[in-house]
Amino acid sequence: MSRADEVLAEVAVDALLAEAELTPKPGLPDAREADFGALRWSARSLTPGLTAMAAAARRAGGEPGRGLRRELGAIGRCTERTMARANAGSALHHGAVWPLGLLVSAAALAPTLAPDRLPTEARRLAALPDGAAPRIPSPGSAAASRYGAAGARGEARAGFPHVRRALTALRTARAAGAREPEARLDALLTVMSTLQDTGLLHAAGPHGLREAQNGAREVLEAGGVGSARGGAALHALDVRLRADGLRPRGSAHLLAGALFLDILRDRSVARAARPTALAA
Repeated sequence: MSRADEVLAEVAVDALLAEAELTPKPGLPDAREADFGALRWSARSLTPGLTAMAAAARRAGGEPGRGLRRELGAIGRCTERTMARANAGSALHHGAVWPLGLLVSAAALAPTLAPDRLPTEARRLAALPDGAAPRIPSPGSAAASRYGAAGARGEARAGFPHVRRALTALRTARAAGAREPEARLDALLTVMSTLQDTGLLHAAGPHGLREAQNGAREVLEAGGVGSARGGAALHALDVRLRADGLRPRGSAHLLAGALFLDILRDRSVARAARPTALAA
């Protein structure tokens, strides 16, 4: 494993920590939790697995194949098990390995590719079959099949459209003068408003999914979380989702993917500007 692989994993974990610390998130764990340290520990427990995924992709020399896809799947499943043991079986970041692992692997596979184009590279990996994948469907994949939702696999095979939507929403909110937490919350709500979250479908069916989607749209249509009406709508949505036990984790994981790309882009811009600054 190279230092470059470690850096990619560290950036991904930083993105996951930024998502975890974002408060208040409707229905989701955040800094208001009594044991917020466990949330941070859960995110950091992914570092070795994400580093191993980046190293595997880098060894492939730019050519994704079935062997690499199988190796990434095996590392991802091992990482999920390690995370579960580290958190006494909790599911604080269950499912985050899939989008972040693919995006980290794409960055290692194509190190010269612009960060905003990494979802397309990740799509190439997601499209490959994993012959060693468990044949027993997960709750999310079962819900996707039952309700005809894209699910996590469909999102990845489409090139992470909601990660790209989150990036656009994030940058639009910043350009409009939003503070960083507000911009990130608006990006999260943008994902929630349209994502067919199979976790919600599994827990509460189409009604639960619509409740989260419609509530997210209400906040955005009220002016976003930075406005008085939008802030009130966010609070009301948070109360409803928590009362109903609805946890839109899929949206949070995709926001973390967008933040990963955003951090990489900022670092790329800083590196590109460094020679100019030195010359000046």
